Amino acid sequence: MQKLFEYNWQVRQDWFNWCQDVPLEELLKKRTGGVGGILHTLFHIVVVEYSWICDMKGKPDFREPFDSYASLQQVMELSHRFHEDIRAFVASWTDELEWNVFSETTPKGETVSFKYGEIMRHVIAHEIHHVGQLSVWSRELNKVPVTANLIRRGLY
Repeated sequence: MQKLFEYNWQVRQDWFNWCQDVPLEELLKKRTGGVGGILHTLFHIVVVEYSWICDMKGKPDFREPFDSYASLQQVMELSHRFHEDIRAFVASWTDELEWNVFSETTPKGETVSFKYGEIMRHVIAHEIHHVGQLSVWSRELNKVPVTANLIRRGLY
């Protein structure tokens, strides 16, 4: 599991680097699909990963709006700020944690429960899903997308 998180973090950093050459106007532009645009999607990836980890750790969630982080530098700094906490949790993962249960009450008053292993795999898949959207949008800008290859990343 740790290797797939490391893969996502490498790809995310590659996207941050890719964004360096894109005007802020294009990064903020509302696009079809996803949660908004390129930068908003990167923000969403960062926040969702952190929020699920906080849930499993019993820590308060991050609830600040995207508008407070509407620059590439701010989203990168937020990702970096959360990374050490997330990395430590992922690095300390054990088989026993796989079956721990997180429960919450929905706004409709229903209780939903998820096993930690399911949450961890959801977080991995969530980022990969959004990276696919970023790739489509990069082609709309006539730019080569970041490679999504797992191979040649030095992880295994």
